[in-house]
Amino acid sequence: MGLEYYLILSALLFTTGVIGVLIRRNAIIIFMCIELMLNAANLAFVAISRHLGETTGQVFVFFVMTVAAAEVAIGLAIIVSVFKHRQTVNVDEVNSLKG
Repeated sequence: MGLEYYLILSALLFTTGVIGVLIRRNAIIIFMCIELMLNAANLAFVAISRHLGETTGQVFVFFVMTVAAAEVAIGLAIIVSVFKHRQTVNVDEVNSLKG
């Protein structure tokens, strides 16, 4: 398979993630869509890295996955905290962070 197939798949995954972030109102689903967008970027990094015969894209993927794991841990902690106080994870209903 050529590079263009991987890039097309990456673009489709990224577009699906963007549409999910724009349409959905559940905070957990939004985080899943953001992770889908990060994985699409990772796929593009790995595909281009493999095509060029270098390892820099794979190193970028390692760092992106590390940052994404930290983002998920902090994001889910915030969502759990908001749910404890507001009893909802709908982003339309949680419009202010006042205590």
